[in-house]
Amino acid sequence: MTKKKQAGIKDPHAKREEKKYKNPIPSREYILKILEKKNKPMAFEEIFASLKLSTDDQEEALGRRLKAMCRDGQILQNRRQKFALIDRLNLIRGTVQGHRDGYGFLIPDDGSRDLFIPVGEMRQVFDGDKALVRELERDQKGRRIAIIVEVLERANEQIVGRYFRESGIGFVQPGNQRITQDILIPEKNRKKATSGQMVLLEIMEPPGKRTQAKGKVVKVLGDFMSPGMETEVAIHAHNIPYHWPADVNKEAAKLPADLQKKDYKKREDLRHLPFVTIDGCDAKDFDDAVYCEPRQSGGFRLFVAIADVSHYIKPKSALDKEALNRGNSVYFPNLVVPMLPEQLSNGLCSLLPKVDRLVMVCEMNITNQGKMTQYQFYPGVIHSHARLTYDIAADIVQHRLQTARDEYQDLLEPLDCLYQLYHALHAYRTEQGTLHFEVPEPIFIFDEAQKIKSVTSAQRNDAHKVIEECMLSANVAAANFILKAKFPGLFRVHPGPNLEKVAALVDFLKELGLRLENAKDPTTKDYNHLIESIQTRDDARIIQMIMLRSLQQAYYSGENAGHFGLGFEAYTHFTSPIRRYPDLIVHRTIKNILETKKIDKNALAFFEKVAQHCSQTERKADEATREVMAFLQCEYMQNKLGEEFDGIINSVTAFGLFVELKDNYIEGLVHITSLPDDYYRHDEAHHRLVGERTRACYGIGESLRVLVARVSLDERKIDFEPVIQKKKKKRKR
Repeated sequence: MTKKKQAGIKDPHAKREEKKYKNPIPSREYILKILEKKNKPMAFEEIFASLKLSTDDQEEALGRRLKAMCRDGQILQNRRQKFALIDRLNLIRGTVQGHRDGYGFLIPDDGSRDLFIPVGEMRQVFDGDKALVRELERDQKGRRIAIIVEVLERANEQIVGRYFRESGIGFVQPGNQRITQDILIPEKNRKKATSGQMVLLEIMEPPGKRTQAKGKVVKVLGDFMSPGMETEVAIHAHNIPYHWPADVNKEAAKLPADLQKKDYKKREDLRHLPFVTIDGCDAKDFDDAVYCEPRQSGGFRLFVAIADVSHYIKPKSALDKEALNRGNSVYFPNLVVPMLPEQLSNGLCSLLPKVDRLVMVCEMNITNQGKMTQYQFYPGVIHSHARLTYDIAADIVQHRLQTARDEYQDLLEPLDCLYQLYHALHAYRTEQGTLHFEVPEPIFIFDEAQKIKSVTSAQRNDAHKVIEECMLSANVAAANFILKAKFPGLFRVHPGPNLEKVAALVDFLKELGLRLENAKDPTTKDYNHLIESIQTRDDARIIQMIMLRSLQQAYYSGENAGHFGLGFEAYTHFTSPIRRYPDLIVHRTIKNILETKKIDKNALAFFEKVAQHCSQTERKADEATREVMAFLQCEYMQNKLGEEFDGIINSVTAFGLFVELKDNYIEGLVHITSLPDDYYRHDEAHHRLVGERTRACYGIGESLRVLVARVSLDERKIDFEPVIQKKKKKRKR
């Protein structure tokens, strides 16, 4: 009997294995069946014999396969060195998510409810590790408690942090706030790092139940307060790729600087139409250009031209693999980590003014009432007539400044038409039901030394809203186009609100004399009615933030499930392929439909994989940018110690009040011990702290003048103290 026949006995996947390996061994599926049949853990020798294997090569290959199956959580090797099925051991596989206070959670791979990991158990894992856990009985709070049985995969080969040396012992405090264990650095491995410096280290020994992690410094990044250090720390802490691999640089270098004659073939020539780009003043990667004209029969014809990135980035190329790996560009306050190399993002793909560029066009017919009646997609070439900033565009169409209108008089007709269309689209969306949150965010102004000069808030004018409406329309058209063609696609999904959080929101609103209509099953219209009713209130921003917390997070999916927040039955991302990989996938899908290509039977599984990955990279980018913002806020406020500010309470916990300053939206904590002349208890149901003796109340949405008492850059925390004692009678209920 030959080796192949021996290996393939009773294995339904034998042919697949034979195609993949010269000397195949039984498949994972067949090994799992052997374990199921035996109905007990098996030693390596037992499995080897049961599979009728005999050679040294097969023995080595089986060892590698069993090790990989353990790593992937299919089986477990117990303390007696026997292999067992995970599901028979009642174990749960998932990803560890750390918390800055030392405890953590296991996010199960099967999508079930998260498990709580106590501080003691978290000592043996880092944030991001893959682990097997056993569930204990739930605690008094109803949480599922996890005990770690096995660490399957370590997520952090390198960690960035701050090096310290105390009593002759060197250690690093990780920059990632979700990793709370110090990492020991032997003297020979510190690479001349001095106490207080930021370093990049390699993990030599991961943490264990009774042992600390050990590492060695591979690079000294610099002093803690160096300009831009907070961003470099976030990039390393969240494993954001920022170096281009050699094969990517090689491919990018081969791309031409300008369009070639062959690029114009099989494209609609729209260079005569006065397309314009409208972006922020510091933007360099121009994804989209727009043009609008009135229709003779009434209504509007809107052209949204999007950079044709898919023309240059071919599937499975080095550029494509790296773009997928990154998932999206990451925008920090003072730095951009792009998804594509600069030759593409700022050059060949960017819709620069006065040059020809390849695009995918979404052409739409829209009524005077803002309803889309027709749309079509096609590849085209445009010649942008102008690069406008949001401020310039607003001066032209919103403020109607004569100097601005004189400078761009050749573009007035299409720009004014675009502004009329915006009003129609906005009114229609509002009527159909879509959320209109306006929550200003802090913007940092840097000086030449990259230090914060001032903090202001982002201001949105009508030009922002014009482009927003155009992009929303194109994205909806793209989603409907894919669904109508019955092709697999990649969609942007936003589930309805979390009902438990809605119940908490309703309780909070009652305290303020407000109500959410249809609270048991609220719609976007119900949310909008509430938003409209609070616009003149001082605490409007805080209320909107709490309303946002009741909503679930949007994500990418291979299946359409609608977008609650926007009120669309189908939605996708089509308009930003330079900075989002899902948009590139959508472009390829639309091209496949236009070229009547056959549906790849593996497409849906691929889309689901891409959707999950890109949802993760998006969350990773959000976390990294939030950490940088938190550090910059602390850096700005450390020079304000002892100063007083007016703020609003935006959150109440058992240990104190979180207060947001009115002028710059910076947040800090008033610890419960800082509150005056009483002991305070947490009235969780009514989101307030109440004095036991005085009955003084501190609740969400209330104004409070505070003093900046302490700022910790390491912990990214700001502590406030109340300036004026505030006593209130208990509210009548």
